[in-house]
Amino acid sequence: MSNEEHILSTKKSKRFFFSASAADFKKIPGSPIAYWVSDILRNAFLSSRLGDISVAKQGLATGDNEQFLRFWYEVEASNLNFTNENIHVSEVSTLTWVPYSKGGAYRKWYGNNDYIVEWIDGGKKIRAFKDENGNERSRFRASSYYFKPAITWSLTSSGSFGCRHRPKGFVFDINGMSLFPFKVNDTSKILSLLNSKVANAILKILNPTMAFQIGDISSVPGLFPDIVKLSAVGTINQFPQVKLAQIDWDSFETSWDFTSLPLMHHGSRQPTIKATYQELRAHWYKMTTEMQRLEEENNRIFIDAYGLQDELTPEVPLNEITLTCNPHYRYSNSKNADELEVLLLADTMKEFVSYAVGCMFGRYSLDKPGLILANQGETIEDYWKNIRAYQNLPTANCPLPTDSIFPPDADNVIPILDGDWFTDDVSERFRKFLRITFGEEHYEENLKFIEGALGKDIRKYFLKDFYNDHVRRYKKRPIYWLFSSTKGSFNALIYMHRYRSDTVSVVLNYLREFRIKLTTQKNHLEAVSISASASPGEKTKALKEIESLRKMIEELDNYEREILYPLATEQLEIDLDDGVKVNYQKFGPALRKIPGLDTKEE
Repeated sequence: MSNEEHILSTKKSKRFFFSASAADFKKIPGSPIAYWVSDILRNAFLSSRLGDISVAKQGLATGDNEQFLRFWYEVEASNLNFTNENIHVSEVSTLTWVPYSKGGAYRKWYGNNDYIVEWIDGGKKIRAFKDENGNERSRFRASSYYFKPAITWSLTSSGSFGCRHRPKGFVFDINGMSLFPFKVNDTSKILSLLNSKVANAILKILNPTMAFQIGDISSVPGLFPDIVKLSAVGTINQFPQVKLAQIDWDSFETSWDFTSLPLMHHGSRQPTIKATYQELRAHWYKMTTEMQRLEEENNRIFIDAYGLQDELTPEVPLNEITLTCNPHYRYSNSKNADELEVLLLADTMKEFVSYAVGCMFGRYSLDKPGLILANQGETIEDYWKNIRAYQNLPTANCPLPTDSIFPPDADNVIPILDGDWFTDDVSERFRKFLRITFGEEHYEENLKFIEGALGKDIRKYFLKDFYNDHVRRYKKRPIYWLFSSTKGSFNALIYMHRYRSDTVSVVLNYLREFRIKLTTQKNHLEAVSISASASPGEKTKALKEIESLRKMIEELDNYEREILYPLATEQLEIDLDDGVKVNYQKFGPALRKIPGLDTKEE
């Protein structure tokens, strides 16, 4: 190669390489080899950092989450404490369970409040937990920060970074890492920065593995524009993004602050359930687009503050607006708009059905918002006492209003069967619930709309899909338990918080009554099959049904003899503090199997 050719080749190759000095990399905490970072962004690290105005902490390691953690809805409501907003770790000796921050799915501003941790005597049992060699298993890291308000995020993320406001009253762990501003008034602006595109770009430089450690968050440079521009007026609870996210989170029955179904709110009620849903859907769309507007304005403010107008744009795609009412976030972003709307409608109707079942058992009521029966072994008498107290009725004998009453099931057993065999069958009770909530005039139209959204009639939905949906909704820790024979000919639902030692006997009585009814029907059909007045077609049909009934009766006989009767004689007791996993498995094959129930808690 000639000297001229060498020079030309060298010039060409330089076009494909970047150069940066080692001193430039040192500006970034940890000195990552991030050669693509612009001078403007690199120089931002010369500013003060979040670690200068806040402290980031890892929290509790229980040593055995399986033993010490529960979802909040597993235990008795009276053993929960979600209102300890001014307590300190040294003042909680009387609490059984307290809220526990454990990271969770990608969600911004507020939410992922699912778990509780056992806290008897200030977590004494966790402190004493040791392995088989006598070594301590638990770690009470940063315990002086327990129960304080914080900004929290999930340790790992597969996409964008998102953090949330966590109110007072929580213990937190490693997966729920937490940032504590030195000044309470700084919470809004730090939360706004961390949920901006600017922070997301910075964190990808600091930790491209997307496992966000406390050091990464503390190293984010903090350039804050005028706080008024961030709409951070008053307390963090008044911050608009936090308020929208909290309203969204509390709209679902798996939130401990859930009061009633949005579909039931009087502000959106229309003559039909279809019109009501359309009104609600429009409201959800406004919530989503308002959150999108707020987030894009937030991005614009920080992009301008950091001088990154040539590198970042403020736009936020709909699938990153982390509201559950937003189908673009809730479902796969690969689906088109029509498919998303079908899914959202179906899930909203399933939530309506789930709320109806909650009212059937007395967990909820049409006469009072929030939880009603949510403690172990509570009875119908407790239900009426609760309603009377809410309605300020002076005596136990005072009559209740009858025009809106939907009383809970008396014996805590609701059959789910293929046919109208019982008057308190779940399908019949749902139809009554629909009539009461949305009126008789449009009943048929409303039922047709619900069944269209579900893709099947209501009885088939209860038989085929309801329990699977319930198990998914409650993350494999269902609060309603399904007694089910081997092939599903007999099914009966109970509410675990109302379980008593004689509940299995009540289920057994339903099974026996059902079998008597099947036998009566079988005898009738046998008479038809030999009747001289019956046509050949009627006889053939009767013989087929006789064989089907014979198999069902045999199935019920086996279920009673081998499973249900022996279980009823045991008079099993349960303790809700043990959680669903322990209690559910006590009943063995009597209950519908839940795949993954025995998977160890992370």
